[in-house]
Amino acid sequence: MSANNPVSIRAPNPPVEDSVFKSLRLDGRTVIITGGCGGIGYEIARGLAEAGANLALWYYSSQQSTTLAAKITADFGVKVETYQVDIRDHQAVEAAVARVVADFGRLDVLIANAGVPTKAGGLDDRVEDWDRVRAIDFDGTYYCLRAAGRVFRAQGRGVAVVTASMSGHAANVPQEQSCYNACKAGCIHLARSLAVEWAKWGGRINSVSPGYVDTAISGDCPCAMKEEWFALTPLRRDADPRELKGVYLYLASDASSYTTGADFVVDGGYTAR
Repeated sequence: MSANNPVSIRAPNPPVEDSVFKSLRLDGRTVIITGGCGGIGYEIARGLAEAGANLALWYYSSQQSTTLAAKITADFGVKVETYQVDIRDHQAVEAAVARVVADFGRLDVLIANAGVPTKAGGLDDRVEDWDRVRAIDFDGTYYCLRAAGRVFRAQGRGVAVVTASMSGHAANVPQEQSCYNACKAGCIHLARSLAVEWAKWGGRINSVSPGYVDTAISGDCPCAMKEEWFALTPLRRDADPRELKGVYLYLASDASSYTTGADFVVDGGYTAR
């Protein structure tokens, strides 16, 4: 080809719906949600099920996984299966992804949502606690992305969404949680880096960074600490987990077909100050 007529490297555009509501539909698609029986994960599951997705809910210690799955099926008429998976074990993760593909016949979306908080600062944290949080929040996230990503690469398509945190952007006060902050910052950059790698074969990956959310994880925090949180948040409150459903649906669906390598902060304005 001559210099006056170079070979184009432009990728083809995907089909795009005129209707934004149709582009948000997930009918027939299979979605893995890690931590899918917890506060944020369960509401993500309900949001995606309402859009037609079939769900593989991963949990580690939930005592009500079967009940929650049955509730989603009854409310939205989609297929829901539950899987107990320790995401700290990469072999267990790979096996669970393979089971989901076998059970549902396909895999379209991974929501890497499982995570645990830190209970001490960097100097006072026990090394074993640091290792546990890192193993779940960062290593486990990578193992899930790696296993699902290999399925996506083989089929030339797939979407992942990582639950990061505003703590990946700011050092929260008054609580000290260096390990959690560092892991969530790592998750944001991991998602961004993988987005560049995945783009060449048609995969997409983004992250969501929630602020304070009213779930069981924050339920044991002292009221005085929460009041400090609210004072530092321009909206002066924490979030209902249902307020996060919209951003996850957007990122999981074709409505976000030109969105990759991005982090969406949903924190009531905390990091905007």
